[in-house]
Amino acid sequence: MTPHPAGQVPSFGAFVTASAAAGRLVVQPRMGFGDPGEMRAGLARTKAATAHTAGTLTVDSYTRVGDLAGARAAVAEGTRLNGYPIATHSRATTRAVLDELYDPGFPVQVRHGSARPEAIIRALLTAGLDATEGGPVSYCLPYGRTPLRDSVAAWVRACGLLAEGARPGTTPHLESFGGCLLGQLCPPSLLVATSLLECLFFVRYGLRSVSLSYAQQTHPGQDEEALRALGRLATEFLPADVERHVVLYTYMGVYPHTERGALRLLEDSARLAVRAGAGRLIVKTEAEAHRIPTVDENVRALETAAAAAALEEVPGPADGADSEVYLEARALVEAVLDLHPDLSRALPDAFARGLLDVPFCLHPDNPGRSLGFIDPTGRLRWARTGSMPLSPDAAADAAPLTADGLLAALWHVAGRYDGRRDPADDPPEDPAAGDGRTHPSAAPLPV
Repeated sequence: MTPHPAGQVPSFGAFVTASAAAGRLVVQPRMGFGDPGEMRAGLARTKAATAHTAGTLTVDSYTRVGDLAGARAAVAEGTRLNGYPIATHSRATTRAVLDELYDPGFPVQVRHGSARPEAIIRALLTAGLDATEGGPVSYCLPYGRTPLRDSVAAWVRACGLLAEGARPGTTPHLESFGGCLLGQLCPPSLLVATSLLECLFFVRYGLRSVSLSYAQQTHPGQDEEALRALGRLATEFLPADVERHVVLYTYMGVYPHTERGALRLLEDSARLAVRAGAGRLIVKTEAEAHRIPTVDENVRALETAAAAAALEEVPGPADGADSEVYLEARALVEAVLDLHPDLSRALPDAFARGLLDVPFCLHPDNPGRSLGFIDPTGRLRWARTGSMPLSPDAAADAAPLTADGLLAALWHVAGRYDGRRDPADDPPEDPAAGDGRTHPSAAPLPV
């Protein structure tokens, strides 16, 4: 890979911070291809898009779950994977993918979804990269059965590897996926609290540049409150010398099936990011409801989001009032921090005691006593809070959640943007609409 001049080493966090200071929203795809040539072409198209972009290497399912033998076999057999097997391809191969693309104006982040990410961290560092994402809770509870304490221990090691293994002159960056737990039907306060707690964990184990995530939910006003609460809590709890920014994810639940609905939702997420002061947006495409998107569709999404963001007026400072999301998130954070100053102990204990409890999450270490619901105004609220230091909304008692009610809630956003209220109105899936990836490791990843 072409060496960078002294002082010109790409820094993911600094790039986003400088972009925000210049009034430019960074837009980023979820993109990963097993073939190095395809991966390089995808990065090149991302860099050339009419937008202010960051690049993404999303890893494949084998690598994500630690099955490196499976990844090696798939590469040897020429099987098309749903991501880039960074721990299988050689250092020279990955550097060739990045050569003359990865530079100070185009940082690249590795996205993965792994509860045990050490091999991925080693591989990305070997390739000269130093930005990734995840977290001990957010890449454990929703996606598998790895014990939470094992995930926490693995992420302690991963943070140390990333903090100590980066090249001289770089500031490695780690983004919490905590604001995206399960993608939908989780009231915002728990998303905000988890994202902040994971970033505090990252800092405790050596990172000095972090980003705090939040996934667009069901109500734009509530989402704006959540993003502002996240930024405010980061200022209040993170050390002043830690570089940080907020990243918004375009809606991660059931996605609109119509092109018009999908694009409207994407544009609204871009405008939300600008209004609420997020520095970066992870986009989705019009193909999300049907199949893995193509490079062309990813580029179109990046350019659509950038155009929408450019038309949104940057707001003035917030009024400083304590929103409901802020107060609930702060209560959760303080309850966890009161357990133990070391979050590698406090996080598992918090779930064991029910102080953190993700609704609809079936992981054995999740208490499973909480429940969210969408109120008549479209806001996500708590129907049940279990042992969390929060109060449930009494309105939930008037309409207990049924199977039909859950289905309606899952389709709430897609139906609104598609102009349909009933999922039965949705057109049938077209089996021919896929891209031919039939291998088990060709399914989309949640990152």
